Amino acid sequence: MTATKPNVIGVPGYSQEMCCTPEAAGHARQLVETALSTWSLGHLIEDGSLIISELVGNAAQHSGGLFLCFGVSLPAPYRVRFAVSDTSAESPTLHRPGPGRDEESGRGLFIVHELAHRWGSEYWHSGKVVWAELLSAEEDS
Repeated sequence: MTATKPNVIGVPGYSQEMCCTPEAAGHARQLVETALSTWSLGHLIEDGSLIISELVGNAAQHSGGLFLCFGVSLPAPYRVRFAVSDTSAESPTLHRPGPGRDEESGRGLFIVHELAHRWGSEYWHSGKVVWAELLSAEEDS
């Protein structure tokens, strides 16, 4: 069972810290599904789950840290933010698939880039946060 805790910054949200392993992605997907269902934004679950999986997978594969923290928040009524923090200061790199490229990995941020309204990273003294945002259909129109 995934334990969640509300953010204390006044924005509705949930976050969880876990060991920095690929298995954390499953817990992150559960957190996203629970939060989006609670906020009546179930139509974003599929894209949100894929985004958080890719962000957690990248952190687990590239950060070299022992722990990561993932979360989902609702900074505006029709904007959802997915975020993963880790202890690495290394910038995430967007790889665009090209003709003849058969890599089985390296497409995570490209998927995030294609699905998200916007995405980016922020750097802190203890590492970075990579985030992506989705808009619900109400704000898109």
